[in-house]
Amino acid sequence: MGPVHEAAATYRAAGHDLVVVAGRNYGAGSSRDWAAKAQALLGVRAVIAESFERIHRNNLIGMGVLPLEFEEGDTASAHAFTGEEEFTFDGLADLCVGTNPVALSLVRPDAPRATVRLRLRLHSRQELAYLRHGGILPYVMASRYPPPSTAGDCWGGATTRRAPSSCRAPCPS
Repeated sequence: MGPVHEAAATYRAAGHDLVVVAGRNYGAGSSRDWAAKAQALLGVRAVIAESFERIHRNNLIGMGVLPLEFEEGDTASAHAFTGEEEFTFDGLADLCVGTNPVALSLVRPDAPRATVRLRLRLHSRQELAYLRHGGILPYVMASRYPPPSTAGDCWGGATTRRAPSSCRAPCPS
């Protein structure tokens, strides 16, 4: 396999989201904000680690990347990841502030399906909102420029631009 950015492009072209599996204190070091940006740009949708460096965890959420943690006492090495697994996450639909249980289902070639218990800690409604929108930038764009209504707006739903709130003219037929 080549450099990470080439592998990421190959997986993205094949329609696969990327998941990083890591150890303890993931994200410690300098340039944590750029590290989170790079992962998001490479198509990483989730990082599963034993623990996260606090600021890097916040930066991942800001980029729309899920910072998932193994349950206490569990480690990445206990599961012998090879990179050939297919991951399915259960428990992401009804997230709330606090600790959210997430079940990771692993499908491996020539091995039975396995389930790993994870957790997603969300400290505020703002973190929850960022993840729901895919990061800070999509959140800001959605709050500033909501999608147009297809019925009753002044643009007739024909364009992505939203009609000004002061528009009172009848919509064109």
